[in-house]
Amino acid sequence: MKQTKILLLYIFSLAMVSCKSNPEPPSNPNIVFILVDDLGYNDVSFMGSEFYETPNIDKVASKGMIFTNGYANSAVCSPSRASLMTGRFTAVHGITDWIGAPQGEAWRSYKRYSKLLPAEYNHQLSKEITTLPEALKQEGYKTFFAGKWHLGSAEENSLPTDHGFDINKGGYHVGGPYSGGYFSPFENPFMEDFEEEKGISLSMKLAKETNLFIEQNKEEKFLAYLSFYAVHAPIQTSKEKWSKYRNKAEAMGIDSTGFEMERVLPARKYQDNPVYAGLIEQMDEAVGAVVDQLEKLGLSENTIIVFTSDNGGVVSGDNYSTNLDPLRGGKGYQWEGGTRIPYMIYVPWLENNGQRNDTPVSGVDFYPTLLDFAGVNEISQPLDGQSIRPVLEGGTLEERSIYWHYPHYGNQGGEPNSSIRKGDWKLIHYWEDGHEELYNLGNDLGEVNDLIKENPEIASSLSKELLGWLDSNQANYAHIDPLYNPDSAAIVLENYKTNLIQRLENQRKNMLSKTFQPNKDWWGSKTVD
Repeated sequence: MKQTKILLLYIFSLAMVSCKSNPEPPSNPNIVFILVDDLGYNDVSFMGSEFYETPNIDKVASKGMIFTNGYANSAVCSPSRASLMTGRFTAVHGITDWIGAPQGEAWRSYKRYSKLLPAEYNHQLSKEITTLPEALKQEGYKTFFAGKWHLGSAEENSLPTDHGFDINKGGYHVGGPYSGGYFSPFENPFMEDFEEEKGISLSMKLAKETNLFIEQNKEEKFLAYLSFYAVHAPIQTSKEKWSKYRNKAEAMGIDSTGFEMERVLPARKYQDNPVYAGLIEQMDEAVGAVVDQLEKLGLSENTIIVFTSDNGGVVSGDNYSTNLDPLRGGKGYQWEGGTRIPYMIYVPWLENNGQRNDTPVSGVDFYPTLLDFAGVNEISQPLDGQSIRPVLEGGTLEERSIYWHYPHYGNQGGEPNSSIRKGDWKLIHYWEDGHEELYNLGNDLGEVNDLIKENPEIASSLSKELLGWLDSNQANYAHIDPLYNPDSAAIVLENYKTNLIQRLENQRKNMLSKTFQPNKDWWGSKTVD
């Protein structure tokens, strides 16, 4: 009898420990989805940057799970954003380039004299696909969107409010803060400017709008989708933050040269851009404001937080803002720098405590994962993504393939390509001439050693799977330009190697000088002296 009592007491104590470490999850948790534009894999300090400072994001990451093999579904924005909304790969939803990019013969207006004419692509999110907010609305969620949309226009009835969001603050067809910049007034037709907010950063403005929605819906279950325009070009910051990071760059050591040629365009060699660093810190402060609001309202224990980016950081093209060493390339490129990104999920009732997990996951996985946590057991459409809730809860996923399809030329130097990752192997198929590259990411993260000659069977198997998958999904393809002139193309490339790279070096030198001043009011961040 005594042994029986001891045994029952032992079982009861085990049950109590189990309950303590794995508390009963809420059936309808709130969701805050934070998407940063053009933020690279190690553009945050929790992923290893020693130059950029992101203490608020780091704090959330220290409590969540960090996926070191997390991917965007495209190396450019609109396709990746569509995949986040639909749970489908780009070849399936048909948005394969950033919306507004020239296609077909219109590409010639860029005067790149390329071998191919880029593929046709869809220019707005399909109404036939149920989006993440639409699926959550069916479960009674209030839905809110703030920031960059770039998945269609008002004229096409393809704004956030046409795809499941109850409220839209600042989202329309543009891909960057081109009208008003990063400081108020923003001149955004879908977000009101207030006189008392003059000089506020765009990131903090979006955080304020998000916080207002959270406060007004604190008694409801909600999805708050905070989609920063930061850190997309044109990059801007305040004088104070520029000065902080200029001095930090000097203390770390400023190299006499800051760029080197990649295959097509110059690429930044270091993380030493003080304006970009200041823009990242402003975004981080906005994240901190939202997290503080959740804590203030007593919602932090019932709110899942996602933090990720839509593609890699800008190493080439745009503002040539960052470097992603040890990854090769950046936004627009076919290598890891184009698609491997910060990817973090914080589920407050799971004790992940900043654990780093190397399971390959991608943007299409957020859709089924969040619906899984929201208690949506039946999804009315096929998904390419898979719920990674088992991994967050300590389990594993079976090995699977991840696909990318970009039949276009990137503004940042990327070439028309499709690729597949399976296990540690990654194969890239180039559409200009059909050649392929094979890398083992387990021991070659920088994609330095093309192993296709040493592993013909692996390459053949992956190529067959990739091309078969594309055909089965009726993927769009680029086509040979009959007007292609290799001599003209060579002149363009030579200009990049000489004139462009020298201009970039001069701009970098100016930005790192002690007398740098972009204009009198620092892009509107302060009152003119």
